Amino acid sequence: MSQYGTVAFDEYGRPFIIVRDQDQKSRLKGVDAIKSHILAAKCVAQTVRTSLGPNGLDKMMVSPDGEVTITNDGATILDKMDVSHQIAKLMVELSKSQDNEIGDGTTGVVVFAGALLEQAEELIDRGIHPIRIIDGYESAMRVTLDRLDEISEEFVVDPKNTENLVQVAMTTLGSKIVNKCHRQFAEIAVGAVMSVADFDRRDVDFELIKVECKEGGRIGDSELIKGVLIDKDMSHPQMPKEINNAKIAILTCPFEPPKPKTKHKLDVTDVEDYKKLQAYEKEKFHEMIRQVKDSGANLAICQWGFDDEANHLLLQADMPAVRWVGGPEIELIAIATGGRIVPRFSELTPEKLGTAKKVRELSFGTTKEHMLVIEGCANTKAVTIFLRGGNKMICEEAKRSIHDALCVVRNLVRDNRVVYGGGACEIACSIAVSDAADKCASIEQYAMRSFSQALETTPLALAENSGLSPIETLTGVRARQVNENNPFLGIDCFLNDQPDMKKQHVIETLMGKKQQISLATQLVRMILKINDVRSPGESQ
Repeated sequence: MSQYGTVAFDEYGRPFIIVRDQDQKSRLKGVDAIKSHILAAKCVAQTVRTSLGPNGLDKMMVSPDGEVTITNDGATILDKMDVSHQIAKLMVELSKSQDNEIGDGTTGVVVFAGALLEQAEELIDRGIHPIRIIDGYESAMRVTLDRLDEISEEFVVDPKNTENLVQVAMTTLGSKIVNKCHRQFAEIAVGAVMSVADFDRRDVDFELIKVECKEGGRIGDSELIKGVLIDKDMSHPQMPKEINNAKIAILTCPFEPPKPKTKHKLDVTDVEDYKKLQAYEKEKFHEMIRQVKDSGANLAICQWGFDDEANHLLLQADMPAVRWVGGPEIELIAIATGGRIVPRFSELTPEKLGTAKKVRELSFGTTKEHMLVIEGCANTKAVTIFLRGGNKMICEEAKRSIHDALCVVRNLVRDNRVVYGGGACEIACSIAVSDAADKCASIEQYAMRSFSQALETTPLALAENSGLSPIETLTGVRARQVNENNPFLGIDCFLNDQPDMKKQHVIETLMGKKQQISLATQLVRMILKINDVRSPGESQ
């Protein structure tokens, strides 16, 4: 008992416990605890709200060691932020969950969760119990998900006609730094996914899509390579820079003489013994190269390195070689070329060789940097997206942008239903929830109306970030949706005098939108149920 506190008695002899170190701990209870949590979540949501939509602003994060990141990707912003409050950390985790599951909508999910909590604060001030608010939010969420199913449309996912998919990917890339050439990036993302997609299982294996960045070029120089790109060059500068009809030996054994697997050491006492050892090593090198040549290979890709003597002998034997190729790259080369990874020279046979129409070396600018491209592979289900950018920051942001686009196209392969963006589906759901609230007889109707208002936060933020009058624009679009019974009307962020998002081709995946609503509501439910917080004080 002494480790937790001491037992004392009052004047009537009744025992009570004095808990230790209570003066060094802080405690929040009841409404104060809930309001503290809501305030923390609102601060996080306000931070990313201005980066929502195609006209959203970028954020610059500077790490403690001075590394600068410029992005408007919600998950990246929150990940790089130094957050100490526990509820704020939950908002960061929410954004990561959306990024891991869907890949897009990471900003929207945090903004929506913040709006739900802001509305809940007003209801708590009016004396409504948090549990009744949660029940109302749950009912409103079900109405929202049903309405999303109603207004969704099926999209044709056809590998031969990918224009539809390109339009969806362009919507995702519209708010990114690469939006100057976002059609090119959308086509790269769609081409990559279509190359590796398994339409029987309705899934995409991202392991087969490799993304490589190289600083120094324009973003417009980025391309999709139907093959494998590795950041290596030929082991000897005099080896050929281009090999046609390549037959590739993929080796995980080093070009070096076998070492005895014992702890004994070998003492060489005279010159004759040393020369014999040297001749033995040279003979072993020749034997290894002969085994590779006899298999019919005209290119060796080795996971391990080899010394200058082996390199010289490979050049003499007209056997181009690449060394120090990483494990994941070796596996990707094996998948792409249809070859087998060989652990011993003695096991090398013509059947285990990979094939490619061309292997060529790329050089960049005035630098001495080189990369190898393996093209025309036997298996086309392995591709590389090669990104260029003026500096490291642009390359990293381009990598994040292409990841979002790849995820969205993958989601369409999994579930080909879409809704229309620009806040159109949020306004349509808001109207549906508001109508459902009028039919609800219990006190939950207040929470449902608050949910309806929270849904309008996204179109309000889009209008605000586009320089429009937020309330005037939203009320105008909402009235038109009701009068024309058209759920595709949204915020015209590009000022095209065309609020119909279907005609503007602003498209989002149904799966991503439903995930946003569900995840945000679940998190808000959890936060509202916390009414007591005990934490160590500042002195600890």
